[in-house]
Amino acid sequence: MSVEIAMTAGALVAGFPWLRRRLQLSRAKHPSLAGHSRMAKRIARLLPGYSYGEQEFFGVDGAPAEVQQQRRAGFARLSSHLREAAPRSLALTAQAREGLSDLQLTGRYRVPFQFSAHVREQLPVGAFWESAEGVQLQDLDGQRFYDLTGSYGVNVFGVDFYKQCMEEGARIGAALGPVLGGYHPCVAENIQWLREISGLNEVSFHMSGTEAVMQAVRLARYHTGKKHLVRFTGAYHGWWEDVQPGPGNPLPPRETYTLNDMDPRALQVLRTRQDIACVLVNPLQALHPNRNAPGDSTLVDGSRTAGFDRAAYADWLRQLRQVCSERGIVLILDEVFVGFRLAPGGAQEYFGIQADLVTYGKTLGGGFPVGVVCGKAALMRRFKPERPADLCFARGTFNAHPYVMGAMNAFLRRLRTPELQAVYQGLDERWRDRAQAFNQALQQAGLPLRVEALSSIWTVNYTQPSRYHWLLQYYLREQGLALSWVGTGRLVFSLSYSDADMAEVTRRFLEAGRRMQADGWWWSAPGLTHQSIRRRLLREMLARKLGLR
Repeated sequence: MSVEIAMTAGALVAGFPWLRRRLQLSRAKHPSLAGHSRMAKRIARLLPGYSYGEQEFFGVDGAPAEVQQQRRAGFARLSSHLREAAPRSLALTAQAREGLSDLQLTGRYRVPFQFSAHVREQLPVGAFWESAEGVQLQDLDGQRFYDLTGSYGVNVFGVDFYKQCMEEGARIGAALGPVLGGYHPCVAENIQWLREISGLNEVSFHMSGTEAVMQAVRLARYHTGKKHLVRFTGAYHGWWEDVQPGPGNPLPPRETYTLNDMDPRALQVLRTRQDIACVLVNPLQALHPNRNAPGDSTLVDGSRTAGFDRAAYADWLRQLRQVCSERGIVLILDEVFVGFRLAPGGAQEYFGIQADLVTYGKTLGGGFPVGVVCGKAALMRRFKPERPADLCFARGTFNAHPYVMGAMNAFLRRLRTPELQAVYQGLDERWRDRAQAFNQALQQAGLPLRVEALSSIWTVNYTQPSRYHWLLQYYLREQGLALSWVGTGRLVFSLSYSDADMAEVTRRFLEAGRRMQADGWWWSAPGLTHQSIRRRLLREMLARKLGLR
């Protein structure tokens, strides 16, 4: 019977090519919800919103009474410290939150939602900084923190470097001021340098990385006459339309295929479909292929994984390049986050790949907002001479603002100096050694923590199951280490960190881990597994949804 069923199914697929293509597409998707955007949105709508009471908050993992008491005492001490150390910063944050929707979002999604309400009330974190110098930030209360936020990717060479670029950019643009439409003369120099760096023919300027990616996709669709794009599971390319599918986007994906990263089945989809205009690649995914951005709000059990294999990812990009070339698909490398962090020529140089279009942002503006598209001349053209009304319009009032272009000029000029080129010498080895030393210190201290690194971008992994790993970000805050709102999922160092700075960060990190351990948060019941945590969590949510609790 099973043979007959298989034969019938095979005949059905052979008789309906569209069904074969649909099955092929399904097999090329990652089996997790991250690879199935529509399903993820449906499940997100079904999840019940609820908060743990005090008993559940401290003992949801079945910890005995003495451990729960230990946790309560540690939590109270941590809460008191955070409040007493930063009254001015916290007061201004509370005032601003009422009118700033961004703060409302980031505050709510720092930790798993069941714990969020109590954490927001008891573990407040200031959102304001007064000054920055070297690798440290200072809040409104005079506290100094080591900066592990990296300004979300902007701060590659250190905050002092960008202050100089911004000051020089202001001097360059001062005579022209806010005049827009025409260009400051430094733009011509910027174009030439960007052509050299990217290995591509033409350049367009934009106001953000998201906008640059939008334009790159728009151009690919315009010139290929096709509308679909391929992105890979977990990759972030800005928050626009369905390139950011799944939860977080009010619309379901319509013209985007989200495929499994580093998978030959994804290449087969590219080889056989006729409707794909472009492929979007964010090289940051080399650190956590097929995983969404590793924020602490998703740390429900500690099964977060990350790991970087440069050779394997470079080989994948070469295969992708070949297939795109064969099929006339535009390969877009989104270097908005990693650009200039890995090599002077960006990820293209680092991985040995030449894209058709490359997008840059973040650090390229020298500290000011910017987005850039570099591409082949045939793809960058926004008109068709043979059809004068057939245009691909893209313009922005503040594109190529004189101050931004001046700061970019200062950035690119410094990038060419021997002093900055020397920063890249041995860069991979230096940060690999730092990550190894960091992990050795964690292991010697007996802490259930390890880091994985893509050069100076690190992710903290956890070596045991727990419902409370997300708390580490607050213990790190207590020790003077500043993280972005995604928490321990992404530590972004500037390349200006010295060995002495790293030693101090390591010391503080270890102290935070020891305190969290001493407060009982890493107590573990015998036989506890990631799977058992997820099963219990599922039963809990079903009960809440059905009104049984």
